[in-house]
Amino acid sequence: MEKIVFFGNSLVAGYGLKDPASESLPALIDQKLKQHGMNFQVVNAGISGDTTASALSWIARSLQGGIAIFIIELGANDFLRGIAPSLIYDNLQSIISRVKSECPRASILIPGIALPQWAHMSHGRGYGGIYEKLARENNTAIVPSFLKNVSGKRALNMPDGVHPLAPGYQIASETFGRRYAL
Repeated sequence: MEKIVFFGNSLVAGYGLKDPASESLPALIDQKLKQHGMNFQVVNAGISGDTTASALSWIARSLQGGIAIFIIELGANDFLRGIAPSLIYDNLQSIISRVKSECPRASILIPGIALPQWAHMSHGRGYGGIYEKLARENNTAIVPSFLKNVSGKRALNMPDGVHPLAPGYQIASETFGRRYAL
């Protein structure tokens, strides 16, 4: 059975959810695929707190087996830690290159993250456009902002304002579903 690997941080892992195995984005996508009769093994390879640099150190274990789609959701923790946009870009490019090299038949998907307004004004310069540039240069698919209609809405996010609640992930899965006809 071919795999769909969600490779990312807490937004993939389902940080703070009561039951990430059924409420996280990968779990919801898995449910949608099954409802549509699509037979994939969906792998949640999300690690809370992961950065693009730390993800590079453990990517090998996520590149095993027949991978149909490899979804790379990283960069938010880098931004929050003030990592230079050029380093984030380079690390993400290294991840993409590694996937292309070791899993040449896998499609790559980049779910982008729209920064909140305060982030652009404080230290967001250079961060915007990274995902779009990587997608364009690598001819990969992109969901420009997979948390569209979720970010900034208190009722859909945990008190930290960053991590979605289960209803927020439902909306995010619908965003994916519309983009990929699920």
